[in-house]
Amino acid sequence: MDSESKQGSEGAPAPEEEVKPDRPKAPISRLVEMVPSASSLREERRPREKRIRLRYDPRLKPEEARISPSLAKELGIEDFLEITVAHRHRFAFKAIIDEEAEPNRVYVNPDLMEEHGIADNSIATVRPYRGGEKLGVRLEV
Repeated sequence: MDSESKQGSEGAPAPEEEVKPDRPKAPISRLVEMVPSASSLREERRPREKRIRLRYDPRLKPEEARISPSLAKELGIEDFLEITVAHRHRFAFKAIIDEEAEPNRVYVNPDLMEEHGIADNSIATVRPYRGGEKLGVRLEV
């Protein structure tokens, strides 16, 4: 019987062994840690506008507004900015970027603001200006 069992096993082709892919040496939880989250892949968005305080500066011309470099960079303001007060008064100004300006304040001409009834230290919204209207005048809301 020994000879038959040896012959039977030698005579019949042996089933092929399945080739298994190499398994990762680290546990799955370690591999998942290496995959970045969806929120980290999203591009950083800069805010489109910001609430600030308007301050009077009599040295400025009516078409100019003084702004800090950090606020200008945060909003992407390079040349022109737009200010809206109480959803009623909208103005466009040439941006004067000044190191001495406070970060959350925009300085404007007092005569122009008083003409439109806007007090010193008023809360306003500032954003980059992309229009083509005349500077230093009230824009249509």
